[in-house]
Amino acid sequence: MVTVRIWDLPTRLFHWLLAACVIALVITGQLGGDAMVWHFRLGFTVLTLLLFRLLWGFVGGHWSRWAQLVLWPGQALAYLQGRSVRVWVGHNPLGSWSVLLMLAVLLLQVGTGLVSDDEIANAGPLTSLVSGTTVALATAWHKGPGKLLLLVLVLAHVIAIVWYKLRKAQPLVAAMLHGDKAVPDGVPASRDNMLQRAWALVLLLLCAAGVRWLVQLGG
Repeated sequence: MVTVRIWDLPTRLFHWLLAACVIALVITGQLGGDAMVWHFRLGFTVLTLLLFRLLWGFVGGHWSRWAQLVLWPGQALAYLQGRSVRVWVGHNPLGSWSVLLMLAVLLLQVGTGLVSDDEIANAGPLTSLVSGTTVALATAWHKGPGKLLLLVLVLAHVIAIVWYKLRKAQPLVAAMLHGDKAVPDGVPASRDNMLQRAWALVLLLLCAAGVRWLVQLGG
């Protein structure tokens, strides 16, 4: 076994920034009132991060790329049944599906937030661009099932981390902090040099500019 860089710095920063933003979003959403100003800002930040991660999945470090996700149903079933003996370097089959589900739910939650209206004091920046029916449906989802589904996914994520630590002795949190894992010799490392990190910063800024442009479409 050798120590190899699996998670590049941009991927790790994305992970922890997204986690912090989601927690803050839940808190500000519950507080309401003046906290909604930050709720919207955090929502724009999450959208920026999500767009960055979608693009980073094509040009990022080896193990951060979408091509490395294990999405074959048969492999996921074998993993759940304990029949898989393969050493999973990046995301295992269950983790791969969890990543896609979390990103999809977050995109839907942020998207509906952009066109939601509580009919009191807060309205998404793009509500003027869609019909009243769309606004009503988006608001109902954003404040109801969408919020609940996101909380369930976050809780399941935390439970999975604890389970892997206690039952399989796999320190997932530590790996996402320093980026390294002990793996069999010959496993390729993710590129994580200064040039790669600079490219990630440029990509993030472009995503932020895109979100700013999108938000301003509503006037």
